[in-house]
Amino acid sequence: MVIAVDIGNSNIVIGCFEDEKVLFIERLSTNQQCTSLEYVISVKNIMEINGIELSAIEGCIISSVVPSVTETVKTALERLTHTKVMIVGPGIKTGLKIMLDNPVQLGSDRVADAVAAVNLYPTPLIIIDMGTATTVSVIDKDKNYLGGMIIPGLRVSLDSLTMRTSQLPKIGIEPPKRVIGANTIDCMKSGIVYYSAAGIDGVIDRIEETLQSKCTVVSTGGLANKIIPHCRREITIDEQLLLKGLMIIYNKNKR
Repeated sequence: MVIAVDIGNSNIVIGCFEDEKVLFIERLSTNQQCTSLEYVISVKNIMEINGIELSAIEGCIISSVVPSVTETVKTALERLTHTKVMIVGPGIKTGLKIMLDNPVQLGSDRVADAVAAVNLYPTPLIIIDMGTATTVSVIDKDKNYLGGMIIPGLRVSLDSLTMRTSQLPKIGIEPPKRVIGANTIDCMKSGIVYYSAAGIDGVIDRIEETLQSKCTVVSTGGLANKIIPHCRREITIDEQLLLKGLMIIYNKNKR
């Protein structure tokens, strides 16, 4: 069994794999103040809740966009599992040809998404990861990672809206009763949901126009289920995409 961990700005997603089978996926809040011991306790509790023996863990892999938390979680996993922890970054084999000006700048979460997508879906590909930020990754028919977009995430946009206005309340990201809102709450819900969905549809159109080719579109991330069902384009939601990518990378690099 292998523990795969994705450290994001808002959440830490922890998955456990046995061969190709996902045994569980759980989420913790990302807390830069937590010590390695606190993460040891959290991960140990998750393993016990899911009925997994720590002695069965053969290795761990981490992708992270929060450098200050990476080493803390790595230390916790090593202490808990007594195995070497792999971190996605320079020197790790991914099989991905990255065509960016500076490939090192590509976040490890986007690397893991892309590795999973090129192994599981037809190319060319558009990958939309909806978390604290919404990232768009583009892969051509030859499986080259071309680049993409970084967009303010839904919650970031909503938080900015409520912080910078005196009369707009905080709301959850839920579909409104109708497209044309008849009150402040429904107007805000309609705005964030349908504006985001239409924006994603538009981004896909422009990328396909640039590539002059239809693309397979895959979405993942904690907020994908909130928005993607309201898009008009055909988009596959794969909530496990990033963790699947980590498992593929782990298998490419294990000794």
